[in-house]
Amino acid sequence: QVQLVESGGGLVQAGGSLRLSCVASRNIFSGNGSGWYRQAPGKQRELVAHISSAGNTKYADSVKGRFTISRDNANTMYLQMNSLKPEDTAVYYCSAVVGYTTYWGQGTQVTVSS
Repeated sequence: QVQLVESGGGLVQAGGSLRLSCVASRNIFSGNGSGWYRQAPGKQRELVAHISSAGNTKYADSVKGRFTISRDNANTMYLQMNSLKPEDTAVYYCSAVVGYTTYWGQGTQVTVSS
């Protein structure tokens, strides 16, 4: 069993930055794929950024060049978000796949004001 806890969300003006953190209850990120998702009101949850077990990254087109996913070699994953836009407003979730199980955090709210 793995618990994931996100932090770092908040209210920021357009153009500002935030860094989200996701702490796992044990060291899982270095050997498994993981990612950040977001869900805005009335919309489906969407993938924002993914990092593979090998460290390869991919991003949604809407955040390319603005967001950066990273991890340490222990139990923390990050999402650096720059040049934030009002359309980035959503609840952000971290997720990790361990074996055949997908784990989710509880989410952290990001609100970008115009």
